[in-house]
Amino acid sequence: MCLILIPHPAELNDFLLVCPRKAGPHRASSEKPMILVTSLLLALLPLLGIAYIFLFGSLTSVDGLFMSLILLSISAILGLNVLIELRKGKSAFSPKRIVLATRSTGPVSNGSRLKTRGTVKDVVFFESNVGQPNKSIVTLSDGGSSSQTLALEGDMRNALPIGQTLEITLRKEAGKNVLVDVNYA
Repeated sequence: MCLILIPHPAELNDFLLVCPRKAGPHRASSEKPMILVTSLLLALLPLLGIAYIFLFGSLTSVDGLFMSLILLSISAILGLNVLIELRKGKSAFSPKRIVLATRSTGPVSNGSRLKTRGTVKDVVFFESNVGQPNKSIVTLSDGGSSSQTLALEGDMRNALPIGQTLEITLRKEAGKNVLVDVNYA
């Protein structure tokens, strides 16, 4: 552990405490248990304040009631944070793993291109401000109860007629979906 004291630029008698941290993949997983313990401790601390208010009989006053509500909400927020962190991956102490799920229906990716098939239910066009690309929101249905919504760059009202079953090919360009090809079925 390294501690560096630097004179504060505004105050002559004060110092800034700087402690550089190591960067790396093991830093986050080793700090997570300490963060959870600290959050749990901070969640229990307001409960001690409520016990103090209750023991000294000022719980029935307006000040005691509002202070208890404030302390209880602080404790609930911090406690909920600990519970959510613990439930994220069954164990908060293990490093995070990325699981890729595959769907049998919906878009199929081929490198930078994305293919999807369905019947066009709706095409909504949004005209943007000057200098911003216009967008179309396209809703495709697979014939059942499920549907998917795609945000495409440009006016797609003529290219994707409503009620037509088709397969569209998209590509990602600067974070936007651009229509490449349309195959009508």
